[in-house]
Amino acid sequence: MGKIGIVGSGLIGRSWAMLFASAGYKVIVYDVDASQVTSALGNIQSQLKELENSGLLRGSLSVDEQFKLISGTNSLAECVVDAKYVQECIPENLEKKRALFAELDLLVSEKTILASSTSSMPASTFSESLSHRSQVIVAHPVNPPFYCPLTEVVPAPYTEQWVRDETVEILKEIGQTPVLLKKEIVGFALNRVQYALLSECWRLIEDDAISVEDLDKVMSDGLGMRYAFMGPLETCHLNAEGFANYCDRYGGMIYDIVSSFGPHPRPGGATADEIAKDLEQRVPLEKLVERRQWRDTRLAALAKLKRNVDGSH
Repeated sequence: MGKIGIVGSGLIGRSWAMLFASAGYKVIVYDVDASQVTSALGNIQSQLKELENSGLLRGSLSVDEQFKLISGTNSLAECVVDAKYVQECIPENLEKKRALFAELDLLVSEKTILASSTSSMPASTFSESLSHRSQVIVAHPVNPPFYCPLTEVVPAPYTEQWVRDETVEILKEIGQTPVLLKKEIVGFALNRVQYALLSECWRLIEDDAISVEDLDKVMSDGLGMRYAFMGPLETCHLNAEGFANYCDRYGGMIYDIVSSFGPHPRPGGATADEIAKDLEQRVPLEKLVERRQWRDTRLAALAKLKRNVDGSH
């Protein structure tokens, strides 16, 4: 099926490795530190077993068959030379991404797709000067990728059409839900929507309109229940006699409320201290790992429910 190179052995890199192996691809995970690669492979094997036990292992291959498809290296060339597709998963640092993609540019052929997991940086900010720049594209996953299948696909203005098309098809093949942005925009779609939500949450706390705990419930027991199965625009469509009717009914009210939001907040200061204090009382810092496991268990259950209900993923 072809070779997949994963550059970076952290949480996102490990998740990508498992996703590609689930579809039968041979995967090579790279990290400059050999001990990190060893640790990543051990973690991947454990996660695959956990996914099997929870009924969420993707693909038709067994855990052992999938794990045998994944290997590791501390040689970038071994990872990416002759690869069909390379997924970069290093930290969000522009200079480091530029340096890495400059190295990749010297190693890959004109047939290799170079995808970045960046959550906000347009591909043109780190690939414009490359000789293989037309093969660079963003494929931004949602964390954790195994339970949240959405992947934002964001081409640069110069990304070739075959790269766009094949990236979307590969992501579908491994069970992800690709969404293709029509143009580059900082933050892409997911984080722009997420940050708009967080900005208003910030303002509501800053204005002392609601407690931190109750504001989290607005999402977990309100909007989040709706949006787990359909998006905000389809929700509007169903909450009236179609979307046009929704705009006729509620457009004026929406405009008036949005107009009252005020300036964009800059996170920090007293409001950040208040939110942090509340959250740390509910989830002490030493309990973060335990709480993440709790979250992932519930995300796994939701993913399984969605798969059983609508046959997706």
